Amino acid sequence: MAYKTIYPYNNKVLKEYENASDEDLEQALSAGHQVYQQWRTEDPRSRGVILQKVADLMKQKRTDLAQAMTYDMGKLLTESLGEVDLCIWIAEYYAEHGSYLLQPEPLDTKKGHGYYLKQATGVLVAVEPWNFPLYQVMRVFAPNFMVGNPIILKSASICPTSVQMFADLVQDAGAPKGAFTNLFIDYDQVARAIEDPRVAGVCLTGSERAGASVAQSAGKALKKSTLELGGNDAFIILADADWDELKQVVPQARLYNAGQVCTSSKRFIVMDSMYDQFLEILQTAFSQVKMGDPMDEATTLAPLSSKGAKEKLQSQVDAAIAGGAKVYYGNQPVDLPGQFFQPTILTDIAHDNPIFDQELFGPVASVYRVHDEAEAIALANDSSYGLGGTVFSSDLEHAKKVAAQVETGMSFINAGWSSTPDMPFGGIKNSGYGRELSALGIESFINYHLVLEP
Repeated sequence: MAYKTIYPYNNKVLKEYENASDEDLEQALSAGHQVYQQWRTEDPRSRGVILQKVADLMKQKRTDLAQAMTYDMGKLLTESLGEVDLCIWIAEYYAEHGSYLLQPEPLDTKKGHGYYLKQATGVLVAVEPWNFPLYQVMRVFAPNFMVGNPIILKSASICPTSVQMFADLVQDAGAPKGAFTNLFIDYDQVARAIEDPRVAGVCLTGSERAGASVAQSAGKALKKSTLELGGNDAFIILADADWDELKQVVPQARLYNAGQVCTSSKRFIVMDSMYDQFLEILQTAFSQVKMGDPMDEATTLAPLSSKGAKEKLQSQVDAAIAGGAKVYYGNQPVDLPGQFFQPTILTDIAHDNPIFDQELFGPVASVYRVHDEAEAIALANDSSYGLGGTVFSSDLEHAKKVAAQVETGMSFINAGWSSTPDMPFGGIKNSGYGRELSALGIESFINYHLVLEP
């Protein structure tokens, strides 16, 4: 596995990194375990001071971190800056609230009064993706730093520069050696790390295939795991939707980060009477994007993250068309050197179409026509995924009733996806299990230690 930064805008190799050795992995495990033993007896508030320093340093290095992410995977610089800001928010949230969230919980039983402690469990292995190089890392780093679980990170091979920059920043903030170690390792080394008795668990955000492999290794070693494996999120537009509001939300719901978001809306489910009108709105929005230099504020659609990502998406679109889907708009070559993909709208996707139950990770929208609300809900649930979704309606109570019937981990009413430190993030079905962020995220890898008084 070659770790290198290849700028998707012009395909230039900017930096290459050597893979970590087995000796590097052993040093990380040893240092991490030592830190875990040290932290078990320390007040988490002392770690909160360091975590706040991480946030402060990120503010100082905001532009550098953002540019590194854009060079790594091509996202708009404005989006990269927003990602840094979200990371700062997450770090500050856990620095402020982490100690409180880890307080012992009282418990009254028939045997008498007791309580349970929330204690660290040990070193964690984190396997994180490329679409949000720092946000995905911060989601697991910040809460577990407060808990006292050191982390060994295996990042995506295409975004090494930004991730290493963050790892260096954590050290500069005063974190002890071994608290957070970024290693350029392969999946065989990941499996060996999971098997190591010093490792307590593993968290992964990525593909179903990667998730199944890591979960198998974790299960074999009797280690806890959390997985976030993508989605095929439904965007249900009810008959009473506010169309002026809809026009503002739909473009970003699908095109943010060039459509490379696990929780972005991918399947638009529209009532028959509104179907043609919605397609016109979507085409207008898609036709107005400006592709180009992601460092330029005037650019509104960035390239895909890599040549491989573009080739995979094109093969999926080709398979959809061969299976009977129609191209309402797009699917034309882009006359630019980078990994650009024209926003595309697909319709007439039958249940037996090859891409019916796939995640299209890029600026491709699938639009479905339904005749009533019940059919819309049934279609939304006809998926092996269950990460997020949207319900659009001018009647809040109506929208809430529909959202409750959708089999998913997160529902957003009259809005596209969003993520904040105080909201739990995660899904069901093949979208994975476990939660990150909020109080649920800080408890993903803790020992609920019961203490019963006589």
